[in-house]
Amino acid sequence: MKKFNAVTARKVVGLDLGDRYSHLVVLEGKSGEVIETGRVRTTPAALGDCFGSRKILRIVIEVGTHSPWVERLLSAAGHEVLVANPRKVRLISHNHRKSDSTDAEYLARLGRLDPRLLSPVEHRDVDAQADLARLRSRHTLVRARTQLINHVRGAVKSAGARIPTCNANVFGSRAEASIPEAFGPALLPILAVITRLTDDIRGAEKDLEELIRTKRPEAQLLLQVDGVGIITALTYLFVVQRPQRFANSRTVGAYLGLVPARHASGASDPQRRISKEGDEKLRQLLVGCAQHILGPFGRDSDLRRFGERIASRGGKIGKKRAVVAVARKLSVLLHRLWLHGEVYQPLYSEKQVTP
Repeated sequence: MKKFNAVTARKVVGLDLGDRYSHLVVLEGKSGEVIETGRVRTTPAALGDCFGSRKILRIVIEVGTHSPWVERLLSAAGHEVLVANPRKVRLISHNHRKSDSTDAEYLARLGRLDPRLLSPVEHRDVDAQADLARLRSRHTLVRARTQLINHVRGAVKSAGARIPTCNANVFGSRAEASIPEAFGPALLPILAVITRLTDDIRGAEKDLEELIRTKRPEAQLLLQVDGVGIITALTYLFVVQRPQRFANSRTVGAYLGLVPARHASGASDPQRRISKEGDEKLRQLLVGCAQHILGPFGRDSDLRRFGERIASRGGKIGKKRAVVAVARKLSVLLHRLWLHGEVYQPLYSEKQVTP
């Protein structure tokens, strides 16, 4: 766990980042009194001028669009920068008298009291952030193509026609013959855009394959598992960042929101659904991998057998629980493969019990 320096004689700054201006509140470390308020333009030059010449401060910001570069800038100036997880700071987001200056003061007071209340977030470095942008660009292209395909299918249905089921990669060429003549002027240009997007998606995927070969060879360790593709492997690397962040592989499942939430009070401790904390996209990808592992094309493995045992306990609910359980177990397995550089053995448990 990260250790934090004492701030009893040091000033603490809450900095509420805005798109144009950021509001700041400075507290006296020993007394907690507000000794300065103001705002500064959210630019590298303005923030550098504001904080570059000050003595070492503890500066608290929230995760947001600007937080990665602001953290790097202020840390380079020698300050201790804490990036608060907004999901854990509900007294800010749920405040009925919310304002930028109030948010900044709350951040400063939490940072002065106990930084662990902020559940500080660790940002990626610039290189990893740029690589992640390549992955997200591919996702954006896929999402745009899906929306256009759905639009074309809906428009054709309204005319009493139907486009045959086909893979999205060939939709642009296959759908043209099914477009009613009256709808041609409206839909044929969209088909051309879908075809171009498909070419761009293929190019993005080749770029990601090259990324694994040249810069992220550790992804090959994750690709050993049946059902895990390059998108899931790279997303896992970028979200987890460093396997050493987790002292125990089992905690990765909780970090990704794949364990049940808990609301125990007195004698009451009801069973709840998964918390869904952490990165939503990676959680969706892991669930998709789990569905493949348990599906008709999944290979025999410890993961598959584990999921089948859970699914056999009860109908549709059992199957849903099995998918989530396999996704959670997969997140743990991927961490161990990455951390130890192990060769994946699909039926490891069976070999352990074989005399």
